[in-house]
Amino acid sequence: MASPRVIAVIPARYGSTRFPGKPLALIAGRSLIARVYERARQAPGLAEVLVATDDERILGHCAASGIPAVMTSPAHRSGTDRVGEVALSHPADAYLNLQGDEPLMPPPALSALVERAQAAAAPVATLVSPLAPEDAALHDPQVVKAAVTADGYALYFSRAPVPYPRHPEHARHFRHIGVYYFTAEALRAFTALPPSPLELAESLEQLRALEHGLRILTVPWSYTPVAVDVPADIARVEAQLRAPGGRDT
Repeated sequence: MASPRVIAVIPARYGSTRFPGKPLALIAGRSLIARVYERARQAPGLAEVLVATDDERILGHCAASGIPAVMTSPAHRSGTDRVGEVALSHPADAYLNLQGDEPLMPPPALSALVERAQAAAAPVATLVSPLAPEDAALHDPQVVKAAVTADGYALYFSRAPVPYPRHPEHARHFRHIGVYYFTAEALRAFTALPPSPLELAESLEQLRALEHGLRILTVPWSYTPVAVDVPADIARVEAQLRAPGGRDT
């Protein structure tokens, strides 16, 4: 039996409010979008990796860099909606929605996400990382937290600390790592749904899935994301690349 065909799609918008043109920003001489693409290409089990953008400048940069890319509508509200448009012209059994602001994403984490999701026959899956109760990130609204069931499925995602540590000795905290696995069927179901109240309230697209009854398997991976949200974050990523054990792609 042939292995399921999995395509990784990297949504890339030019018009970020906090960092316009972010996908084209240079990190140690290479663009952010190129670094994300190169990391994904190192993950075994992905049949194809491509960029989905809404801007001719990003499309042109990808063409000049040898990165497969497609133009998508500027009207999409979330990255997964953009992935859903790509799926219409790029058939596969499953899709990864890979955040375009994570240039240090470990390729083995992507492979583990695919393998665990397929082993569990999960329609939707995502990565999480353990978060210590004393970690300041627990109270940072820019860090998304996940509450998880005993068998590894997401109960809720929030920018607030969940669960609230009234009795911290009993709390299990997880940081959400924003990469998603969808079967083709689950992706079609998700993108057919309107944005949900919880999604709009927290500005977290995964809440649309939970609010409409789609289960999300969480796959633990020990990794602290170093995302590029504002220009100052570039220096943080470059420092990570220079650090002992840091590895340029």
